[in-house]
Amino acid sequence: MIETLEGELSEISLLLEKRLKLSGSLSESLRRARRHLPYRLRGVAEDLAAAEEASCNPRLAVTLDQTRLLRKARRLRGYLAELDMADRRKGRLLDIAATTGFALLAVLALLVLVLRWRGFV
Repeated sequence: MIETLEGELSEISLLLEKRLKLSGSLSESLRRARRHLPYRLRGVAEDLAAAEEASCNPRLAVTLDQTRLLRKARRLRGYLAELDMADRRKGRLLDIAATTGFALLAVLALLVLVLRWRGFV
């Protein structure tokens, strides 16, 4: 189990690169990963990016609440470890197919209704 904030941040960086194909610095990767994160974890990602930048400065690093940030990092790491982009893509395609199918069915039903009303069927 990782017990330091730096270890957690490096693990998050690896997961971002592996799961979401986002490379670069951690703060940049977290900024680009916002749209893939649920609303409740977006603030966590912002806090961790700010903490990563602040930890580079020795005076600011002392002011960081390590336990709170470590807890947030574990939540984000847990979400990223369970993230399956292939399943999300498949779900998105099924949603599009279902919406398109329903729209076609509704148009056909309306067409039959209009044709019956006008006396052609």
